[in-house]
Amino acid sequence: MSAFDRFKIIAQYIMPKHLLSRAMGKFASARAGWFTRTFTRWFINKYNVDMSEAQQEDYRAYSTFNEFFTRPLKPEARPLQCTEGELAHPVDGAVSQLGPIHGDSIVQAKNHNYSTRALLGGDEALAAEFENGQFATIYLAPRDYHRIHMPLDGTLRQMIYVPGDLFSVNPLTAANVPNLFARNERVVAVFDSPQGPFTLVLVGATIVASIETVWAGTVTPPTGPRVHTWDYPAEGLNAIHLRKGEEMGRFKLGSTVVLTFPENMVEFANDLQPGTITRMGTVMGTVKG
Repeated sequence: MSAFDRFKIIAQYIMPKHLLSRAMGKFASARAGWFTRTFTRWFINKYNVDMSEAQQEDYRAYSTFNEFFTRPLKPEARPLQCTEGELAHPVDGAVSQLGPIHGDSIVQAKNHNYSTRALLGGDEALAAEFENGQFATIYLAPRDYHRIHMPLDGTLRQMIYVPGDLFSVNPLTAANVPNLFARNERVVAVFDSPQGPFTLVLVGATIVASIETVWAGTVTPPTGPRVHTWDYPAEGLNAIHLRKGEEMGRFKLGSTVVLTFPENMVEFANDLQPGTITRMGTVMGTVKG
């Protein structure tokens, strides 16, 4: 690791990450006129954002940076390409790691593992459902589409807010900060499907202004320093059923999604490996049973 990279890691330990992130959140939601338009244009050029896929291609039409960052795409840009027995990619991004969960241990990067129990907010019974299962970690870069969609049909069982730090989640940080995804602020969504349970963990990061779900709206900035849990009914008027490919949440500024599945429930596509580019709605693998 270069001296500059080492400096970037050390700086993250000492910078006021929550303060910086909340300040960025205020700017991102502000209707700042010419300043918002100037910053949005700079961002598009800096990160080579493909605006031809957006429903509204003209950056000047977005009154806040958040409106631009969470922009919807044209329906034809991300068609659902999966059959009934296939798993859909939930986001645009790049695979960070994926594969088997070894007991309760998930691979973060070379020489770095963390526990499923820690990832899911310390719930031992919930973590046990995914023992020896499968996981996939997908990193969303600044240029990516930042809405998160369902990989399978699912009924929401539980949502868990886990307070934590706000380290960057880029590949450099993932390779050098232990327990990164289990130490950052995150929202855990637990779903039940006909094939079994699964989770989508939306991990916060430096300057991620907020995490939202379609059923609860803004979940972070934090609701407090403690883990919070919301339970949802499986049936009835208040039950939340989402179909494969439907939107389930979004990041206001980029981050990472971690998926977990029980043992023998899914098999990832053979061509998936760290670094593989993902596109929402394409085939991620197959579902057993």
